[in-house]
Amino acid sequence: MANLNQPPSRVTPNLLHILDAFTESTKSVVNTIVELNSNTINKYELITETGHLKLDRVGYSSLAYPFAYGCIPRTWDEDGDPLDIEIVGVTEPLVPGSIVESRIIGVMKFDDGGEVDDKVIAVLADDKRMDHINTFEDLG
Repeated sequence: MANLNQPPSRVTPNLLHILDAFTESTKSVVNTIVELNSNTINKYELITETGHLKLDRVGYSSLAYPFAYGCIPRTWDEDGDPLDIEIVGVTEPLVPGSIVESRIIGVMKFDDGGEVDDKVIAVLADDKRMDHINTFEDLG
């Protein structure tokens, strides 16, 4: 994972632009840059120009995100942002800004104020407890 074909540099590379999206395309496994954990009301966004995380907003209700959330590098949705990915079934916190391998199990089509803002649904590829989950219908 995260094998970059980049020479050493004195500046930090923006992984959003140089990390490959797919790790094993035959298995639908993608690199995912984690933006936020499940069970938080803080919403972070990856700044596409720099690759840094920015606090976008604090939720105004007690409802927390029920899944880990991130984006797929080198992809762009119709809203001009990287393709969003929701990782379900995560039991231990993921570190925002880290890279995980996620296995795609579905896609939710979203309309966000007239803009397409689709969400890829995935599970952690390295979580053996999720090996039996092949589509979103297997979630129960």
